[in-house]
Amino acid sequence: MLWPPRDGELPDEQLEGLYDYPDALTRPWVQANFVSGVDGAVTFAGRSRGLGNAADRRVLALTRDLCDAVLVGHGTAAAEGYEGIKVREVRAERRARLGLAPVPPIAVVTARCSVEPTSPLVTSTLVPPIVLTTAAAPEARRRALAEAGADVVVVGDTSVDLRAALAALDERGLRRISCEGGPALFGAMVAEELVDVLCLTLSPLLVGGDAGRITAGLPEARRALELESVLHDDSTLLLRYRWAGAGRAG
Repeated sequence: MLWPPRDGELPDEQLEGLYDYPDALTRPWVQANFVSGVDGAVTFAGRSRGLGNAADRRVLALTRDLCDAVLVGHGTAAAEGYEGIKVREVRAERRARLGLAPVPPIAVVTARCSVEPTSPLVTSTLVPPIVLTTAAAPEARRRALAEAGADVVVVGDTSVDLRAALAALDERGLRRISCEGGPALFGAMVAEELVDVLCLTLSPLLVGGDAGRITAGLPEARRALELESVLHDDSTLLLRYRWAGAGRAG
């Protein structure tokens, strides 16, 4: 699984070493996770799951093992059928060894507070979701979600202030952030220079159609990345990029 090839599959401890977060973080550290086809398509039939394979799922599970919180836009959470992360979906031994909570919460970005109180994000979870929303979101929605058990946080007037959102997670002791998209959230995070690492699975598929790219709404500009690691599984590439230069301060 490692490039250049070695005998056998990459052991868990080596894989963890590649994807783990820096020690002694003083501010939120964001790893973004995406899968795309060779032609850049980020979905097949409207969902990303049609692009991945077992190796991609293994890495996604690992990033959830290692994080304090999963950050996701509401559109992606709804399209992909998100619910709260279960103990069986993360490796308890790894999280205990790293001093992490048994499961990470899902932090959902939604300017209109569009998560329903009956959503599996709220009703099928071991820890309350964090709903990052705005003052312009209907007060009745915010109140209903809070009464259903969600941690509703206002971070912005009419649009979610992503810096304030990360600060809110930081205040809750959540600094190891795994951002699972979608493209609009990732594009906004990149525009604000809030992403530290991009974990990109390149699936050996030509998808065609009108599927978008991993970024949406990002102004055209050259943003340099540095390749940190390359893994392969058959014809699938699992790439890790870090922002070129010193990266984000702190």
